[in-house]
Amino acid sequence: MPKFRSMRTGTPAVATHLLANPDAYLTPIGSFLRKSSLDELPQLWSIIAGDMSFVGPRPALYNQADLVELRTAQGVDKLVPGLTGWAQINGRDELPIPQKVALDVEYLKRQSLWLDIRILWLTALKVVRRDGVAH
Repeated sequence: MPKFRSMRTGTPAVATHLLANPDAYLTPIGSFLRKSSLDELPQLWSIIAGDMSFVGPRPALYNQADLVELRTAQGVDKLVPGLTGWAQINGRDELPIPQKVALDVEYLKRQSLWLDIRILWLTALKVVRRDGVAH
């Protein structure tokens, strides 16, 4: 998944919210990229290539075996990963993995054009308001 580099080389390979002091690992413009969500912009290439969609469950990190396992057991792995998703607008990284997967399952069951439009609209609002952005 392409992204602009917002963290320094050598940062531990864990989700940002699991770092003791994430701000210590940010590049000089990393904070701006993350708060504005511009670090996600290169993912548009993945959408054009057909590897991602605008809406769907966020791709798991390579070391999130627990998340992948739960998603696979619930059938969420059949969905195309998205730039944003139902779990993203309902808590983002603050959600425990079982709750995140439950929201992914809810999206799987309720998936529709109108829900996707709602998710995109709510995502835009969250980005503008910087809601849920910690670093």
